[in-house]
Amino acid sequence: MDAPVDQAVERALGRRLWRTAGLAGLAGLAWAGRDVPAQLGGRLTGARAERAARSPRFRDGTFHNPESTRTMVADPGRNLLKELVFGKQKRRPTSAVPLLRPAAADTADTDRELSVVWYGHASALIEIEGRRLLVDPVWSERCSPSAAIGPRRIHEPPVRLEELPQVDAILISHDHYDHLDMETVRGLVTHQSAPFLVPLGVGAHLDRWGVPEERIVELDWSESHRIGGLTIVCTAAQHFSGRGLRRDGTLWSSWVVAGEHRKVFYTGDSGYFDGYAQIGAEHGPFDVTLMQIGAYDRAWPSIHMFPEEAVAAHLDLRGGLFIPVHWATFNLALHDWAEPVNRLWVEAKARDVRLAVPRPGERVVVDDPPPVDGWWEAVA
Repeated sequence: MDAPVDQAVERALGRRLWRTAGLAGLAGLAWAGRDVPAQLGGRLTGARAERAARSPRFRDGTFHNPESTRTMVADPGRNLLKELVFGKQKRRPTSAVPLLRPAAADTADTDRELSVVWYGHASALIEIEGRRLLVDPVWSERCSPSAAIGPRRIHEPPVRLEELPQVDAILISHDHYDHLDMETVRGLVTHQSAPFLVPLGVGAHLDRWGVPEERIVELDWSESHRIGGLTIVCTAAQHFSGRGLRRDGTLWSSWVVAGEHRKVFYTGDSGYFDGYAQIGAEHGPFDVTLMQIGAYDRAWPSIHMFPEEAVAAHLDLRGGLFIPVHWATFNLALHDWAEPVNRLWVEAKARDVRLAVPRPGERVVVDDPPPVDGWWEAVA
């Protein structure tokens, strides 16, 4: 075969390879994005939209915080993208995060014992007066609309979703991917029978994902729902919502869980605001608070608390034991992996706040919490 023919064959093969690579790339993109439309969830329509429109927090087609809040604050001279790629922060631990399988609660004490099992990030199980409530469960590998891209888990869940005990309610604080996960919701529809208690509008996502209508309870701030002897109250938070380009089409919240004798508060995601003092005055004191401490930055100070602010909020709430959540599991900010809990430990000691820092999967009995032992330092 002469040289021109060789070159022609090479060009033809090259074009074919480029076409094959292009098709493979498109196929890869299609695979990565195959679940994205469903992951985006539903939109408010019909009676759900009419109810949202009656909320004091809803105007001009979206929900609003009581005070004007910016999700991003300009920081002249700072390049967040460059810092994300080239920053020197240690945003992942250097070795495996220790996991525990929670021991079963003592059945003799379940009617009065109050305990919390933290599964990682904001996912937790509250055991109160013989009832169990699952908070913001996320069991997927990524908190993202795609199974192929987006923030990936730093540690595995300490138990499989199907191994969870039967719960009496599932509480969702808002619709961001690290708090509301489609695959986890679908798994809970299969393995659990409990209702989902959600802020206004979030029911549209659940409805699209196959949650039966009778298992969806949507609440506005200050509205409550009874589960056995518990009163569960949807309370204020300073944050935002959205699973796609459109923001604030659903409400966000914190949660109060009040039994006959014991009370629990969970922040959801929130900046520090005067609503904590109001919640403390109306619903406190609390035996335990589950407080967001991670994924903060000076570029978004109004929507996530710094650890010192979380301690201040805990005191505003008239909290007893402080259990930190929203750290350790997903890399969602630019600070070091262990920075939130290190700052928290310093501030808790300075302000004489009772603190428990469980390993993922560790049960904390509120009346007899384990001492803080700095377990994270060995892996940071």
